[in-house]
Amino acid sequence: MESTLNDALCSIILIFHKYSSREGDKNTLNKQELKELIENELGLGDKIEDSEIVELMNSLDQNKHEEVNFQEFISFLGTVALICNELLKGE
Repeated sequence: MESTLNDALCSIILIFHKYSSREGDKNTLNKQELKELIENELGLGDKIEDSEIVELMNSLDQNKHEEVNFQEFISFLGTVALICNELLKGE
């Protein structure tokens, strides 16, 4: 039986690979791929600056190979989810 949470997890995985498969290593996001994912999938449009992406990459890229792997991406989404939860609790 399918569930909403299962669908959400599958969507996260599919979205990651939709962007990671565009250039280079098919299992990591480079700066451009990460920027496009954030702009298109998190509804930020053109609101995020290149300097902010560089800063985000530096904080996410734990192994310092200038790409974000799936584990690093999930850590980022966890942080975003925690922030959203705090905002919703405040309403």
